[in-house]
Amino acid sequence: MSGSGSLVPRPQGGIPLASVKPLYRVGEVEKRLDKLPPREHEHLRATYERMLEKGAERFQVKPSGVPAMQHLYEELPNFGEVLDDVRRQLALCQDSRDALEITPMLLLGPPGIGKTHFARELAALLGTGCGFVAMSSLTAGWVLSGASSQWKGARPGKVFETLVDGAYFNPVMVVDEIDKARAEHAYDPLGALYSLLEQDTAASFIDEFAEVPIDASQVIWVATANDERAIPDPILNRMNVFEVAPPDRDAARSIALRLYAKLRGEHDWGRRFDEQPSEAVLERMAAMAPREMRRAWMTAFGNARLAGRGEIVAADLPDGGGAKRGPIGFVQ
Repeated sequence: MSGSGSLVPRPQGGIPLASVKPLYRVGEVEKRLDKLPPREHEHLRATYERMLEKGAERFQVKPSGVPAMQHLYEELPNFGEVLDDVRRQLALCQDSRDALEITPMLLLGPPGIGKTHFARELAALLGTGCGFVAMSSLTAGWVLSGASSQWKGARPGKVFETLVDGAYFNPVMVVDEIDKARAEHAYDPLGALYSLLEQDTAASFIDEFAEVPIDASQVIWVATANDERAIPDPILNRMNVFEVAPPDRDAARSIALRLYAKLRGEHDWGRRFDEQPSEAVLERMAAMAPREMRRAWMTAFGNARLAGRGEIVAADLPDGGGAKRGPIGFVQ
């Protein structure tokens, strides 16, 4: 890796600038590896060897200026307030030696309105990596912070894995459905966040499995939730909280239309279909949550193709009153 001012793969909206930063001390890893008893702790040994092989340096990325974001305002019209806040924080670090800093954010809103999609788009916009933790399917308190290597089946946590296995010093880390985290016995699934959401303490974060301090101070945190009442106040107080409403009718039509064009353009079979759907079909799509729209369009494309049509009609949509149904999972 080269020094400050090097370039990394282009993000959406501009050329990123990157310096390199040490994520951990190689000497500390070597010391830990040397102390391991022979033929014991093979997983831990492999972890240390992987850290030494990859080296400690990672790209610390920021856009060269405030990137073009109009496409996100159009694609995610109900996230305008969040996007405005991101633009302000990007403006602060442009034309300066300061690193990119994005205050941890919590996106509150009903299921299916695009919260997780927004987080992934943010990572693409910034030109950095993305880690993902789905709290609804996890119960162990060590998911984020790792479990002691003394425990059978122990492994590093998601934060460690995202930073050590990735190329970036400041990835976006998505904690999806944080309000669904379930405690197990004495373990608090959110316990690690108390220190990870504070830059000072995150700078020497210790994963309980690897027991080597790593610098997690530049991780960009995005949490999503349906209900803030299940989230402890100390975590809420460390984040910018945004209440994201479902898109209104016009915004939903716009989202559906953009998704139609995107799916049509991404597939060779898209050339067989009209450039735009009918008003009647758009009206039906506008009643759906954004998360449901992709599946509905794919079902409709498949049904129209089975019928030999290049035009989608309302009956092609799921639950469309006489909709033609192909085999389960059919995509042509």
